[in-house]
Amino acid sequence: MLAKNKSRSIAAILALSGAVTISGLHKFYLGQPLWGVVYVLLSWTPIPKVACAIEAVWYLAQDEETFDRNFNSGKSLKSSFTNKASGVGALAEALRELDALRQDGLISEYEFEQKRRQLIDSEQ
Repeated sequence: MLAKNKSRSIAAILALSGAVTISGLHKFYLGQPLWGVVYVLLSWTPIPKVACAIEAVWYLAQDEETFDRNFNSGKSLKSSFTNKASGVGALAEALRELDALRQDGLISEYEFEQKRRQLIDSEQ
């Protein structure tokens, strides 16, 4: 199953709704089911409602990069496209350097092929 990027806005809306209705929905959305269960179990107290309100403000106060780092494994939608493009350029440059080493006789054909495969496999 592919993990989709979490939206900061949806997390904040769910947290704000948790301050009024069922607490903990934002925790389930963000992939923290244990905390979601804790919030639901404590929903008869005001503690999760206050926590939901504070977390909603916290989500809105964060910029996209910080939110992505905390809840999307550091991967944002924008940066994934730029990382792919820069990764292809870096791979091409590394392969050129490796080929230059082979042509200069500093590495054997066998070493060249091993390193080439490692570089290509690391990019996939």
